[in-house]
Amino acid sequence: MLTAFLWVLFGYLCGSIPFSFIIARLKGIDITQVGSGNVGGTNVLRSAGAFYGILSMILDVLKAFIPTFLALNFSGEIAYFVAFFTVIGHIYPIWLKFKGGKGVASTVGTYFALNPTLALIFYLIWLPLVLTTKYVSLASISTLSIIGFISFIYSPKLGLLNVLLALISIYKHRSNINRLLNKTERKTDIIEIFKNSIKK
Repeated sequence: MLTAFLWVLFGYLCGSIPFSFIIARLKGIDITQVGSGNVGGTNVLRSAGAFYGILSMILDVLKAFIPTFLALNFSGEIAYFVAFFTVIGHIYPIWLKFKGGKGVASTVGTYFALNPTLALIFYLIWLPLVLTTKYVSLASISTLSIIGFISFIYSPKLGLLNVLLALISIYKHRSNINRLLNKTERKTDIIEIFKNSIKK
């Protein structure tokens, strides 16, 4: 029991590392005070540029992947709990008074650890949606939901975990959903952001 608790605590603390906040600070930006105010890769992408945004997203993926992968090699059962709490750590980080991101990149990190095929499917769905609609929020919650149900093909436990993570992320996106319904949600042109970053 103590071992399981320590693994879960390890996962939560890893997930709590606010890479988006730290990376933005390197550019002299307080990510909580600009753009959407969300401590996530998309806000860094918009506010600091492609390099910093992509770096933030990669690190957010890794902080969930590493503890989940390590736990998986220790015990498959514990790995599911570790995966869950890495995402909870990202969304409710102790270091930022429990005000974090929306859990998308960290959830993908758990996909890479528990079933890499799901991570590939995620990007194959998410990227075209972002490029065509330019709504990162819509692409994210749609793809997380799809992956949640697809996961049941592999195992009920994985399906349950990924549906739960999708629901939590959808809850965190509730303000985005309201803006989507009101047609006031901000669009993100990833290609344009990359072009501007190259010019700089």
